[in-house]
Amino acid sequence: MTTTASVPAPGKARAKLTGAKLTRAERNELTKHKLFEAARKVVGRLGYAEASVARITAEAGVAQGTFYNHFTNRQELLDQLLPEIGKDMLRFIRERTRHDAPESAREADRFRAFFDYLKEVPEFLRILNEAELFAPEGYRQHIKTIAGSYARVLRRGRDKGEVQRFTDKEIEVIVHMFMGARGYLSQCYAYADHAVTAVPDYVMSAYGKLLAGGLFTDAPARGEAPAPAAPAGRRG
Repeated sequence: MTTTASVPAPGKARAKLTGAKLTRAERNELTKHKLFEAARKVVGRLGYAEASVARITAEAGVAQGTFYNHFTNRQELLDQLLPEIGKDMLRFIRERTRHDAPESAREADRFRAFFDYLKEVPEFLRILNEAELFAPEGYRQHIKTIAGSYARVLRRGRDKGEVQRFTDKEIEVIVHMFMGARGYLSQCYAYADHAVTAVPDYVMSAYGKLLAGGLFTDAPARGEAPAPAAPAGRRG
């Protein structure tokens, strides 16, 4: 099982590790990978505003002129950065999700794998949080990709009878609840002293219990709106 979560080098380009001669296309692919890796480190360390082409190419060990063989400008790279990392995160999570387990157990696997990914790529949260302002196109694409993948997983679970019969629109809402929970919980429990730490077990157990049993014992039947509260001063 893979334990490194950085944006992976293209499969064919990895031939360099064995000393095999690369084609021009493979060299270009490997160089682009280096630039993404360098941008991840620079943005994670300094933020988008300070991630200049000069800093990124210096980190990647390539000439500045080479940068423009792959990207029209700095903004194009920044807009592609978060979606690339997001696709890598999805691969990472899939590798750590049991394929033969019930959907509830698979969701627990996905939840834990997300925090494992943060330990492997500690820059992720800063890149995500700043993207909406500095790379809005990339931010929108990332959210669309992650939410779409998550929704497909839950719809498959629903169709197998392992997820309640939520409508597709309701599943969209649930997906954004889950994504928001992960983001906020990572800020509260995963990051400390500018480093990523192991998330306490009670975070995992609280999430699991909430999914398995729900939060309220007196919840209205599905589809039934809660009764409105009595106006102030008129409660018996």
